[in-house]
Amino acid sequence: MISRRDLIATGAAAAAALATTGLAGTARAADGGTPSAGTFGDTAGSTAAGGRIKPASILPVEPGDTAERIIAKAAAIVPRPPQVTWQERKVTGFTHFGMNTFTDREWGSGCEDEATFAPTAVDIDQWMQAYRAAGMRQVMLTAKHHDGFVVYPTRYSNHSVVASSWWYSGAPDATAAAARERAAAARDDDYAAYWKIRTEGNVNPDGDILGTYLRAARKAGLKVGVYLSPADGAELPHAWHRTFVQQIVAKHDAGGSLSTEEQATYDDRDRSPSGMGRYGSGSAVTARTIPTLVEGDDRADAVAGGRLPVFQVTADDYNAYYLNQLYELFTQYGPIDELWLDGANPWTSSGISEAYDFTTWFALIKALSPDTVTFAGPQGTRWVGNEGGTARLTEWSVTPATADPATAHGEGLLPHGAQVTDIGSDAAITAPGVKYLQWFAAEADVSIRPGWFWHARERPKTAEQLVALYGTSVGRNAVLLLNVPPNTSGRVDDADVTQLTRFGAAIAATYGHNQLAGAVPAALARTLSDERLGSSWSPPGDATTGALELRLADGVAFDQIWLGEDIQRGQHVQQFTVEAGDGTTWTTLATGTTIGYSRILTVPLQTGVRALRVTVTQARATPYLSTLGLYRTTPPPPAS
Repeated sequence: MISRRDLIATGAAAAAALATTGLAGTARAADGGTPSAGTFGDTAGSTAAGGRIKPASILPVEPGDTAERIIAKAAAIVPRPPQVTWQERKVTGFTHFGMNTFTDREWGSGCEDEATFAPTAVDIDQWMQAYRAAGMRQVMLTAKHHDGFVVYPTRYSNHSVVASSWWYSGAPDATAAAARERAAAARDDDYAAYWKIRTEGNVNPDGDILGTYLRAARKAGLKVGVYLSPADGAELPHAWHRTFVQQIVAKHDAGGSLSTEEQATYDDRDRSPSGMGRYGSGSAVTARTIPTLVEGDDRADAVAGGRLPVFQVTADDYNAYYLNQLYELFTQYGPIDELWLDGANPWTSSGISEAYDFTTWFALIKALSPDTVTFAGPQGTRWVGNEGGTARLTEWSVTPATADPATAHGEGLLPHGAQVTDIGSDAAITAPGVKYLQWFAAEADVSIRPGWFWHARERPKTAEQLVALYGTSVGRNAVLLLNVPPNTSGRVDDADVTQLTRFGAAIAATYGHNQLAGAVPAALARTLSDERLGSSWSPPGDATTGALELRLADGVAFDQIWLGEDIQRGQHVQQFTVEAGDGTTWTTLATGTTIGYSRILTVPLQTGVRALRVTVTQARATPYLSTLGLYRTTPPPPAS
């Protein structure tokens, strides 16, 4: 764990003051005195029994809390400012590009020859053009997948891009060839062997895939994320691996069916793991210094001079390795807007398991980059529960946890797992065993192709399918995480670019013009359509239910209704109804449960509607509707 001294030194600067509620009125302007998200802290507010509940991104459920008080606490849960901006981006592009791209696998063994990673025409600017054409506002690269191959020059593993053919411009010259021979001879005893020769010879200026990716993204105006897998096949202990291979070979020869990871191990059965055997090795948990400087470390002066922070932790060999790589990411490549790490521990059933020290990982991340939104981290973002890009029809961003979210992977703290149907209802948050409530919004991941890595035999989803996924993710209070894997040459495939461009054009055309314009009362229409969270409508007298009505301009035609709450104040709506009026009667167009940041409702094409009424029929606290949009679907343009 990180020492308390270091946590105090770094955590104090990240703590924000808490603000109280107590808001009144019906239509609120963005600058009308409402506390902004920036005034809300990321630590637990006052929760003394019977005391006032202050807004916070996490609150404890205490032994004496009644169900009513727990629900009141849920209403006071608000996102951290970085969570708000993360959700406002709506769509993130995921990039799986690594060793699996060249082995034609989804899951690697960790035994691959680094020379296999050999793209011929990498054009990362082209990737960014494709992502921007799709309307993405953030992109995220897989820096290390489960095979352990690292696509930046890390000091802590020889299984990296430095040992690949890609690291050089053409064939290695004489200087590079000699350096590579030295590194190859030393790699079994020195995990920094290849890092030490990274500058020798005819180095490719774009050899650092991660660095090139982040520079290209920022140049394109995109926010950035990094995925660093906790699982690492390259670090499997060699003695255990030999037995594992024998078992898989025997299973194969007996006609048994091999899993994806077993098949990769079988295919590479004549090779050993490429790392130092640190994963699940049973190494001692001892005092460590992060960063762990290596011979010739170019950070030594900055560390000694206090320009780079130092952390004293207790960790085993693998956790120290992972912490050192986190340190590299945040101090060399930051700012990082989202860090993605899953809880994969894939060899447990085969006898090897690593005890991930999430408490220390999350503490280090917070100390180095408090504004990073961490997947499965405390007050970060969570897996929606499937890999199909589909959120729940009732998708709560306020979820229960069975222990302090700063101490474990978030999926393991959800009482019934990430795939549970009821993620955050009143019944879910008041059930026995709930210890905390936190803002933990959903991220709906899906790939444009059947696999996460590029395979020549696969074809991308159509723009029409991507538009539908937008509706089931962004339209259900989640962020769409859309994977687009580059091909073996190092470009996004033309077929993918075509569909992404058509998708982006359809989304832009559909949601580019809100037909609420011209509605009256004009002030209310402007409040709901100005695209600012801070301006919102709420029922008079801070009631929890109520209705708003608008008279629409002539000629309005729509088949989509977009609703959104001011999530800076929390997520409150539990049931609502939308009705259309013709001047005499009201007809129900749609009903729903949660709204959250965004809820898109598809209805039959409406023409001649003279009035619209939105009624909140149940809420945990006063609802604040910040968004109402009326749109007409524009299909994707024909493929050129």
